[in-house]
Amino acid sequence: MDSRRREGNSDSRRYYDWLERASEDIAAAELLLGSDNTFNAAAFHCQQCIEKALKGYIIFKTHEHLDGHNLTWLCRQAIKRDPRFSEWVNDSVILNRYYIETRYPADFPLKIENADINRAYEMAQDMYHFICNEVYQECK
Repeated sequence: MDSRRREGNSDSRRYYDWLERASEDIAAAELLLGSDNTFNAAAFHCQQCIEKALKGYIIFKTHEHLDGHNLTWLCRQAIKRDPRFSEWVNDSVILNRYYIETRYPADFPLKIENADINRAYEMAQDMYHFICNEVYQECK
């Protein structure tokens, strides 16, 4: 058993569970866009939206759950199923920065400006909608 997990806990192997949680993350990010003191939290939810959406997509295509948080790696796994995911490799690199650096204090903190968070939200929304449309033919 993976030592990082609580006993009895396992991630869902149902793609729609992952896409539902991704939907919650993009909605949370949108709510947090309104105040510059919540940009870190909004950026984190953008990253989480795409992590969950990519995992859901990969489960949908392969019936396999992939562990990990690196969006670029997950995006490359999705490219194996559909080369159109190549469009988001550069975006995944940017969104990757928001996984750790938005949650913990640092000596040299990541400074997220209004333009940065709006771009992160746009990237997350674009990729989420693409994935959702591929799975459901329309987003919720």
